[in-house]
Amino acid sequence: MVTQSGPPTERHVVTCFLWRRTRRGDRILLLQRSQLVSTYRGRWAAVSGTVETTPDEQAYREVAEETGLSREDLTLQARGEPLVVVDPALGRRWVVHPYLFEVADPARIRLDWEHTRARWLVPGAVGQYATVPGLAEALAQVYPPPGS
Repeated sequence: MVTQSGPPTERHVVTCFLWRRTRRGDRILLLQRSQLVSTYRGRWAAVSGTVETTPDEQAYREVAEETGLSREDLTLQARGEPLVVVDPALGRRWVVHPYLFEVADPARIRLDWEHTRARWLVPGAVGQYATVPGLAEALAQVYPPPGS
């Protein structure tokens, strides 16, 4: 593991949870990160990426890049307050902007190179997986969606 001395560098990221209702209850999509990504290889995550524009625009961009879904395939259900996740091993202070999108047609999802597997999980099962840091806390910011 790489360690860094001094204060952690800060990076703003979006974390976009894709959600759907089924006859057996709500499901959240988790994606297993590939060996080709720069951090947290093999860990489970939601759609995520570094903020290069506004967080809202970045959220839609990351979902399109990583799943092939367009804005028309999604309904924004919740936007959470940013939360800070510090990873001393990477020397990184992540500022996570969480989102929850309802997916109209899950069959349209096509993973890109950043992920090797996808699983639709009961939201409470997220904590049972080896995830990127702070994933359960980010989910708690947006799920359950308002009015559900």
